[in-house]
Amino acid sequence: MTALPDGRDPAALAQALIACRSVTPADAGATGLLGSVLAAAGFTVHRPTFSAPGTPDVANLYATAGNDGPTLAFAGHVDVVPPGDEAAWSADPFAGETRDGVLYGRGAVDMKGAVAAMIAAALRHRDRHPASAGRIAFLLTGDEEGPAINGTAKLLAFARERGARFDHCVLGEPTATATLGDTLKIGRRGSLNAILAVHGRQGHVAYPDRADNPIPRLLPMLAALLEPLDQGTAHFERSNLEIVSVDVGNPATNVIPATATARFNVRFNDAHTIESLKALIERRLAAGAGGARYTLDFLPGASASFITAPGPFVDLLSEAVAAVTGRRPALSTGGGTSDARFIKDVCPVVELGLVGTTMHQVDERVSLAELEALTRIYEAVLARYFSA
Repeated sequence: MTALPDGRDPAALAQALIACRSVTPADAGATGLLGSVLAAAGFTVHRPTFSAPGTPDVANLYATAGNDGPTLAFAGHVDVVPPGDEAAWSADPFAGETRDGVLYGRGAVDMKGAVAAMIAAALRHRDRHPASAGRIAFLLTGDEEGPAINGTAKLLAFARERGARFDHCVLGEPTATATLGDTLKIGRRGSLNAILAVHGRQGHVAYPDRADNPIPRLLPMLAALLEPLDQGTAHFERSNLEIVSVDVGNPATNVIPATATARFNVRFNDAHTIESLKALIERRLAAGAGGARYTLDFLPGASASFITAPGPFVDLLSEAVAAVTGRRPALSTGGGTSDARFIKDVCPVVELGLVGTTMHQVDERVSLAELEALTRIYEAVLARYFSA
């Protein structure tokens, strides 16, 4: 039997995790490894596997330790994106090689390194404060880089069915932009995808009177969509609508196409709900259509914006960062989506993790010093949280 890595050593634990080739949706032993480390440290561990029609099964982990009192959850994921061309890496992306004080491997930053740091911090904290009132919980999924159907949302429901209550949560996504601790993500913009199809009549380009070209009709509709959606809000930048595809599916040069289709995504702030944004888009298209025939389909999976407003919890995290790094982080709501969109329905959630400059890249890497510093930040969070 292979010896378990020292759960109090974030570098050793991260190295062992990277060696698990857990490319979404594969688990490759990652949740089993963490479950064993946590169980050996006295945590109660559950490893549910969730499934849904048309999707792969996904392994998850829910673990708790402690007693009555507030519950602080750490959340994250052990699945990773594919490594791409492995020959382009300077090290095997799944070997967890350490070179010149730097740990290389897929997931080193996003986010096996942070998972290792939060577990190491929790074990160190329990060593120092064995009688501390309160409970530490872990919510770890293997479906964050995938469709996110059989992951955190179902894991939260699984935990709550067993009587779990979560008071606050720290999500370990790589939030820092240049230096560890320079940013806290206190919210995320919403996301909405749609397909606009303008319908004309196919015909020969030499006889335009016998056809109806949809392309000139589509252009003013897109221009109407691109007008500013708002001026930003107290904690969010302006909402942004981005046209990501325009297509007519026409390989010929002498044919007027029958349909012109555009796809677009909106990343929106708290000035809008999903429904109010849909209504605004529909009004703009109707105003710009000029009699064009069109269909608009909003795709499933839309998510609303959310924010954990500045206050005691955000202050506590900022103070923990400052205690280790000497500087207070900026508060941000930018970037893409994360599993915080599920957690925010259960408790306040803030994202705090490693510097994200190499995530999803060839030679993804983190310095061992940064990994240890993040562990000490999480330790400072735990100490402040359970003494507050």
